[in-house]
Amino acid sequence: MHTLGKTSTLRLLISIIITGPANTSLPVLVDTKANLSCPPIVLTNLLLTTWEITLGDKPLCIRFHRRDTNETIETNCTDKRMTWPDRPDKIPALQIDPVAITHEGYYRCEVVTTDGNFQYNYHLRVLVAPEMTLFQSENRTAVCKAAAGRQAARISWTPAGDCVPEHKVWGNGTVTVQSMCHWADGNVSIVSCAVSHETGNWSQSIELNQGVIFPVSQLLIMLYLKSSIFLVVLVIVGIIYFQRINGCREQDTS
Repeated sequence: MHTLGKTSTLRLLISIIITGPANTSLPVLVDTKANLSCPPIVLTNLLLTTWEITLGDKPLCIRFHRRDTNETIETNCTDKRMTWPDRPDKIPALQIDPVAITHEGYYRCEVVTTDGNFQYNYHLRVLVAPEMTLFQSENRTAVCKAAAGRQAARISWTPAGDCVPEHKVWGNGTVTVQSMCHWADGNVSIVSCAVSHETGNWSQSIELNQGVIFPVSQLLIMLYLKSSIFLVVLVIVGIIYFQRINGCREQDTS
């Protein structure tokens, strides 16, 4: 078999092993510290610890430690945020600090002991908490947004209205979820939006007004434009005033 064929077969076998049903799904919040432990063993029986890490389309990262020689070897492991949390012969675990979105993937720890070989598989899922905003966009219409969350958040309203959902996926894998709702019933005065996510739950309420309510940023822009127009008008009036004064002076002189 050609070398390329052997490599492809090896990667396929590794993928089957790592993505098999024995995986433990491990959700971790971005920018926090994660510790991935190996199978519990008696350290005196430990001979070799191996971590195999598969992250997207990156080359397979393999790092192992031999206890008898205290030797650590790494292959295709360039991310300095992934380290042994302590002496590998004492704590054969993997530490990621801080966790980034790019660390989402599959991790396998295999330990070789005098009693046999043991392994533990992880599917690391990186979570990002969304940022919630709620505002009224026009007459009796409110917009609730859960921005840049990972995974996508869920939005619900109380009371229910005539809603239009919207999803936008960003390049880094985060998702912005938006729901625009309208309440034709004039008896509905206060509405609440609830955002549900693996990282937490949030709720905000807003009072529906007949007039249009603008976000603070839009109000500031409107005030700026009005003040700018006022200054322009003031300058023009000043120029006309001084031109008239100069014209009167010339007439008096002549």
